Amino acid sequence: MSFPEQLKEFRTALEINAAAYGISFDADTLDALSKYYRLLTAWNTRLHLVAPTSPREFAARHILESLMLLDHLPPGAVVADIGSGAGLPIIPCLIARPDLRAVLIEASPKKAVFLNEALREVASSSTSMGDARARVVAKRFEDIPAPQVDHITCRALERFEEMAPTLISWAPASSILLLFGGEGLERRIEAAGVAADRILIPNSERRFLFIVRSRAA
Repeated sequence: MSFPEQLKEFRTALEINAAAYGISFDADTLDALSKYYRLLTAWNTRLHLVAPTSPREFAARHILESLMLLDHLPPGAVVADIGSGAGLPIIPCLIARPDLRAVLIEASPKKAVFLNEALREVASSSTSMGDARARVVAKRFEDIPAPQVDHITCRALERFEEMAPTLISWAPASSILLLFGGEGLERRIEAAGVAADRILIPNSERRFLFIVRSRAA
């Protein structure tokens, strides 16, 4: 399949499946998401940012799942995205919501280069994403102080289940963590002694978005 055909399949899948995820977006957002998909596809062969998948699966599994966060991010939310890697889930959210600000924390220097490039590319679109809205920190989250944010997001992290208690302890007091995972992650959250709700991800039986309230100040 040629890339124009892939891109058409990607855009069609976004439009057809958006409602199932409670998502809606305008033409400018769809164009910006397509631009991001094009860039990520070009870099993926070198950096293995995401596992190979069809455009249709990428639209649902990566983009629409990421955009599920929008209902849980209030206007003007400031977010730390942990283990950003390919920019998921935070870059699609930044594209869709110009009011959001974020710090993207990624341990891999090579992936951090991609993230900076992705932010620059999206900045040229109508979403007007700029340096004041998003920045990349090429460090392991546990090696730096937690930034002053009200939300923490994480979709993929090395040894995620094992690291979940550390992430919860690291999060600023009274912040909300939005974490994607399965029942193993849920057990780790429960063991950390914090309150959490879970939302089943559409078209999944055992994958959830966990809404975790960190310890109060």
